[in-house]
Parts: sequence; C-alpha cells; structure tokens
Amino acid sequence: MNVKPYGLLCPISRASQLLEPRWTIPILTEIWAGATRFNTLRRRLGSISPGVLSRRLSEMEHNGLVERVEDKATGAVDYFRTPKSEALEPVIKALGVWAQQNIEAEVALAGTLASPMMWKCQSVLQVDALPDKRSVIRFHFRDEPTDYDTFWFLAQRGMPPELCVHDPDLDVDLYVETTLVAMGGIIMGRTTLAKETELGSFFLSGDPRLARTFQNWLPPAPYAKVPDILPLRPE
Repeated sequence: MNVKPYGLLCPISRASQLLEPRWTIPILTEIWAGATRFNTLRRRLGSISPGVLSRRLSEMEHNGLVERVEDKATGAVDYFRTPKSEALEPVIKALGVWAQQNIEAEVALAGTLASPMMWKCQSVLQVDALPDKRSVIRFHFRDEPTDYDTFWFLAQRGMPPELCVHDPDLDVDLYVETTLVAMGGIIMGRTTLAKETELGSFFLSGDPRLARTFQNWLPPAPYAKVPDILPLRPE
C-alpha cells in the first residue's frame, strides 16, 4: 500500500504510518491469539473481505510484521509473529487497557457482529469445564443482526469445540437468549451476567450445571480484569 508519509520527524508518526492501514492491528491481535490460517483469520475478523485480508497480510509480511510459512507437502499456509511484531504486543495491550478505561461502554460495544464474537468464543471455550459428555449449547441473539442470529456449540472434553450456524438437529442441553451488547459486555467485563439476567437481557435455560458454570466454560476476556473499566450500566 502506498501511503503518503506524514513528513514529520517523529517516531510515533512513523509507527502510525506502518500500523494505520485498516485491519492491520486487528490482524496482529488475532495472530497473537493463535489464529495462523487465512480462513481462521477471516472468521474471527468478520467483515473483512478476502481480498483486503490477502493484501494486508502481504503488506505486513513485506514490513516484517508477520512471517508466511508454507507446508510444501500439503500447501497449507500459516502466518506467524516476528520479533518485530512481538515487540509491539505490550504497546497494543496498553491500548486495550486504555480503551477499557476511557471509551464509554455504549461506544465500545456498538456495532459488534455476532459471527466474529462467536468464533472468538469458540477459541476460548474451556471444554474441560464441561460435563463429561457432549454438550449442545444454542445461542440466540434477539437483535436485528447483520449476519447470523443463532449459533450452536457442540463441545466435549478432549475435543476441539465445533461452532455451527445451521441447526445440527441435536437435542439442545442449554439455551442462551441474549443481545449482542449484553453478551459483549459480559465478555469484556463491562457488565455482569447477574445484572444482565436481572434486566432480562440474558437468559439461560436447560441443564442447571451448564447454566451455573457458564463463566467457567466460557470465561470473560483477559481485558475484563482491567481495573476501573467504564461500565455498561453505571450504578
């Protein structure tokens, strides 16, 4: 990408020039979180187009932010962090902490898409905290979503969880009825499961053990532990 330079003798402006192209920082954060394949990145990033993702990855490789590794036997391609991008991690984490403490929850949670949020949930779902059998968990978002509104997790100890956007035609163990803002707020520590349940924006029905241990098998994001987070529903 040809970007007109700022023309400033300033290291911060130089760093901004490298990192500002749209999607660069979200791509880096997903690679840090373990998404190394093109299709995995696409799912977790949601509204990015294949063409834009391909261009950004190529630019990032050129700039030394990612390393492209191809398995010659299978043709599979993975993208990995480089020392240059690893050195950025504390800077980006500090930006996340700043956002939690300084951007109002209504603004931070607005426009959240269901699909990337649920693919992110799949990547952190703790199967070892589930009962010792297959669990089918259905999420339904009551909003007017821009993509899907219903998802199913098929999860069992010792196996990676599956996320379905089409009805798997299996008996459901736990039903989750919520909104994108409530779900996102719980994940990011902007609100609590208890408060959203009390307000009627989060509802669990079905297996009592799954309901009771919800935040054990689907834990809040690490940024939920940031002190002094601006809450969704101030007291």
